[in-house]
Amino acid sequence: MTNSDNGRLVLISGRSNPALAEEIAGSIGKPLCAREVTNFSDGEIFVQIKENVRGADVFVIQSTSTNVNDNIMELLIMIDALRRASAKRITAVLPYFGYARQDRKVQSRTPITAKLVADLITASGTDRVLAMDLHAGQIQGFFGLPVDHLYAAPILTDYVKQNKYENLVVFSPDAGGVERARAFAKKLGAGLGIIDKRREAKNVAQVMHIIGDVKGRDVLIVDDMVDTAGTLTESVSALLNAGANSVSACCTHAVLSGPAIDRINKSGLKELITSNTIFLGPDKRSCGKITVLSVAKLLGEAILRIHQESSVSSLFEY
Repeated sequence: MTNSDNGRLVLISGRSNPALAEEIAGSIGKPLCAREVTNFSDGEIFVQIKENVRGADVFVIQSTSTNVNDNIMELLIMIDALRRASAKRITAVLPYFGYARQDRKVQSRTPITAKLVADLITASGTDRVLAMDLHAGQIQGFFGLPVDHLYAAPILTDYVKQNKYENLVVFSPDAGGVERARAFAKKLGAGLGIIDKRREAKNVAQVMHIIGDVKGRDVLIVDDMVDTAGTLTESVSALLNAGANSVSACCTHAVLSGPAIDRINKSGLKELITSNTIFLGPDKRSCGKITVLSVAKLLGEAILRIHQESSVSSLFEY
């Protein structure tokens, strides 16, 4: 590895996922930079960097998850504070990138909000972005700066390999996720299937057809995120009704909003395997069907390699 000319490495965290930030810091042996982040009575966010970052290579760790708008604004304000404090380079580390699902116009007179948020992050003074499992790969092109895109697949598949499944088959919950499911199936030496569904409204899905053999087999549904769990639980029911032996699910981002936990508890889902890109409170972690794996070491290794100007391509493996 080459020495970096970007100054000393500084890690700083927003308030969206402090536990993951602490894990990342521990994995590379660097303490988090002291900062003050508070809210005025009207909700405005105030940020003050409590340490000297002049000439430093700063990595701002912030998942733009619930509350999405507050966490995005907090990220932008922190980046602006660092830029005005003369940081040499600022990298936005986004374990979860909010608004990623709004990556194209699906109806007339609708925004492409993922591009808008990317523009805001760029305009705030960010020099590069480190993200994980963006909802669509083309979102990298929405940024007018370098983007390093990591995948949690190696961590998730290693866990699945350690569990004994009978005649495993990997299913994509929709046609758009086939590439992701195919990569998982190849890594696990499993079969591949697709659930054909029709979305009736936002966060509402109806399963239509199951493409693939599931009778007497253990099924693993693979997706990038689980939000309200409506699609997931409908898929579980359809697969079990088709004769599946068991149905588990795997995702990188556990958004789990609204009725998600209740739906998962009441469903026939055996296990939801996910990562800690989004902070899960005690109410969600208490769900016995959810297994959370850490991506801290992967993100920490990527941060070190970016700082040292060495190759990160081996970490991009899907």
